Amino acid sequence: METKSVLIQSLCVPCFNRCRYCLLSWNGTLEGTAWDRSIATAERFLRELRHERPDISSSFSFGYSMEHPDLRNAIRTLRRLGSPTASFLQCDGMKMRSDTELCELMLMLKEEELDKLNFTVYGLEEYHDRFAGRSGDYDLILRMMKAASDAGLLFSASIPLTTENVSQANSLVCILRDAGNDTISLFIPHEEGRGKFLSDVRLSRRDLPLLNSETRALLNESFYRCETDWLREPQKIHENNRHILISLRHDNIGIYETRSAISVLQEIEKLDESYYAAFPTFQELAELYGDRSGDKLYSLRDLHYHYRRVHAEKHHLNICDIMDETRCGSRRY
Repeated sequence: METKSVLIQSLCVPCFNRCRYCLLSWNGTLEGTAWDRSIATAERFLRELRHERPDISSSFSFGYSMEHPDLRNAIRTLRRLGSPTASFLQCDGMKMRSDTELCELMLMLKEEELDKLNFTVYGLEEYHDRFAGRSGDYDLILRMMKAASDAGLLFSASIPLTTENVSQANSLVCILRDAGNDTISLFIPHEEGRGKFLSDVRLSRRDLPLLNSETRALLNESFYRCETDWLREPQKIHENNRHILISLRHDNIGIYETRSAISVLQEIEKLDESYYAAFPTFQELAELYGDRSGDKLYSLRDLHYHYRRVHAEKHHLNICDIMDETRCGSRRY
C-alpha cells in the first residue's frame, strides 16, 4: 500500500445549513483548531512533507463550509499553500446575503481568479430547504448562480439522488441548466457521515425509469450499479494507493505542534493498516451480508464500506473508523 497524497484540514468555519446528508456530520460545534493556529501547523507540516516526502502530493483545506470571515485572505492563504481549493469553491452552507452582497462576493471571487464554483441542490425549493435544514437556501443558491453568471464565473451543480427526490430530478435539471450551470452531475449518496441515515431512501433500479433520457445520462450507471449486479460475478477491489487525512482538532493540536509531520503521517498509516486488517475481504463480506436480489444502487467502494459497517456493528468491533472525515484517517483507491 503506497501513500500518494496527504490532505491537512481544519474544520474551523461554521456551516449555515444542517443537511440530512452531511459527510462531516455538522452539528453546530466547531471541532477544528482555530484558523491562525491551524495555518501555522499546516504550513510547517506541508514544508516538512514536501522536503522529506516529495513523492507525496500535499495540501490544506478548511470546513465545515467556505464561509470564512475573511474569505479573500483565506483564498490567498490557500493559494500560497498550494491548495486546489484556492481555485474551486464549494458554495454550500454559505450565509444569507442580499443580491448586492452576492454581487460583491462574486466580483471578489473573480478578482481572486477562482476557476469554478459548485453547488449541491437536493431537489425543488420546498424539498431542498427541508433537506438542507434552512428556509431560503434554495433561493440563495439560485441567486448565487445568477451573481456568479453576471460576474463571468463558471459554476456547476451536483444533485444527490434518492427515492424521495428522483421524481423532481427532470424539472430540477432544466432549472439548473437555465441558471447557467456548465456541468450538472447526479450522484447517489454514500453511507459515510450522516449518509448512513439515508439507507431507507437509497435509489434503486426500479426508480430509474422516472428519469428522462437527458437526466439519466447525467448518472454514471457503470459506476453506480445495483447490488445484485455487483455480486453476479466476483469483484476484485484493487486498492494499491492511499490518501491520508490529517485533521487538526482541539483534541490533537497540542500534540501535533510538538511532533513532526512524518511521525503523524506514519501514525495514521498504522491506523489505516489496523482498520483494514480487522475486516474480511470484500468477497467474504459479500458472502456474509450481500443481498443477491438487492436492487439498490451503490458504487463498489460504497458497497464495500456498507458491508464493513454491517460487520463492525454485528461483531461490536472497537476500531477507529478511518473513514470518518472529521478525524484523521485515510482513503484507499
